Amino acid sequence: MTHLADSVIMLLAALLLIGVLSTKFSSRFGMPSLVLFIAAGMILSRFIYYDNVALTQLAGIFALVIILFEGGMQTSFKDIKPVIGPSLVLSTLGVLVTTGVVGLAATYILGVSWEEGLLFGAIVGSTDAAAVFSVLGGKNIDKRLTSTLEAESGSNDPMAVFLTVSLIEWIESPETGIWSLMLSFVWEMAVGLLVGLLVGRIAVYLINKINLDSTGLYPVMTVGFAVLTYGSAALLHSSGLLAVYVMGLVLGNSEIVYHRTIMNFNHGFAWMMQIFMFILLGLLVFPQELTHIAFQGLLLSVILMIAARPVAVFLSLLFFKFTGAEKTLIAWAGLRGAVPIVLATYPLLSNLENGRLFFNVVFFVVLTSAVIQGTTISPLAARLKLTSGRTEAPTLMELVALGRTDAEFNHVSIQPDMPIAGMRISEMQLSDEILFTAIIRDDKIVTPHGYTVIEPGDVLYVLSPKSKREEMKALFRVPESG
Repeated sequence: MTHLADSVIMLLAALLLIGVLSTKFSSRFGMPSLVLFIAAGMILSRFIYYDNVALTQLAGIFALVIILFEGGMQTSFKDIKPVIGPSLVLSTLGVLVTTGVVGLAATYILGVSWEEGLLFGAIVGSTDAAAVFSVLGGKNIDKRLTSTLEAESGSNDPMAVFLTVSLIEWIESPETGIWSLMLSFVWEMAVGLLVGLLVGRIAVYLINKINLDSTGLYPVMTVGFAVLTYGSAALLHSSGLLAVYVMGLVLGNSEIVYHRTIMNFNHGFAWMMQIFMFILLGLLVFPQELTHIAFQGLLLSVILMIAARPVAVFLSLLFFKFTGAEKTLIAWAGLRGAVPIVLATYPLLSNLENGRLFFNVVFFVVLTSAVIQGTTISPLAARLKLTSGRTEAPTLMELVALGRTDAEFNHVSIQPDMPIAGMRISEMQLSDEILFTAIIRDDKIVTPHGYTVIEPGDVLYVLSPKSKREEMKALFRVPESG
């Protein structure tokens, strides 16, 4: 038994290290890392027999909770605010149109009933947050487009989950009424949104009020809140995934202590969950079964990429100000990933007649989407002249509570439109309790004096008591335009 445990631990260590190192390869070619993780699982499946669908689904849902939470925290509300409208239409109408077009094609190509064809369409109807975030992260694609894609990928999973579960229920119980399904959809989305907002506000308040003995406990606390958000929403029969994404948005766009520490922890934890999730999903696939559906899978993948997704995007964005080139890139960047594969386990657990067929075809569709679309997004953006020379702005403010003391240590990136930009420190009439301790300028440390001018681009370190937090923040608050 001890030997078996040691062997499993060594295997997990090898998988983690291979997964981390493979991200370097994937980023170089623009391919989502999920391809390499899944490949590792498929290779292992030749030596390890694994067919626990229930465990895989549980692990997949937990991983999606962490991934969506981390994606929400990374998303700037200021960036997505101008594109909330098109993103929501893409995540609702877009998923419906994709489901319809792919479902119709699947009915004839796979030789299944039209209800089952629609079920297949719903499973592959949503783009994947993990794949989109990993491919677009660090790329110089126009910010408006990346914000639209990221907001869509974070918010369209609940729609796909709802359609998948509803269609399975419909197949199993044909007497299910359409009106009850529509009311259920409204309830799931509305309550999920409210739960995410409520728990997010509670989390912000408690994180800033509680002085924990170890800084490492704050990231653990946020993960606990993320899981609590999903569980609370699920118990209320609402969308847990939507609630988690909204909760992450609230937390990521609020001023909380140890913001950067929490972000870094969640980023690493999300990567670890991706590695284990995709390896488990790869283990669940039997490669010899893929050869029998390769043609059908490739045909459906092509229809999804060059017909269903473009039709969905162009219809959804018909009344929004996007150019033809921008719509083309959004259509091509609709990557499929973890969500469709996790949703493909639902028919398996429901013991539907074509459950295994759907899982294998979905798997094939996801792999081809990741390989073909993932590696060509950046070249296509450059060809369409939709790239920019922007660089990611650093975190504006980082609040760090100093243990049990009443003090906070902050570092602030100075922006040109901040009130103190261009001012001498002596001109600011600072409280005696607010102390500028250091300035980082052009990779050099500048010691602050009364005659020192604060320049745009500086990173300013400030020590102040918690009671002076609002006064300190007022120094850096950017005036609202208009």
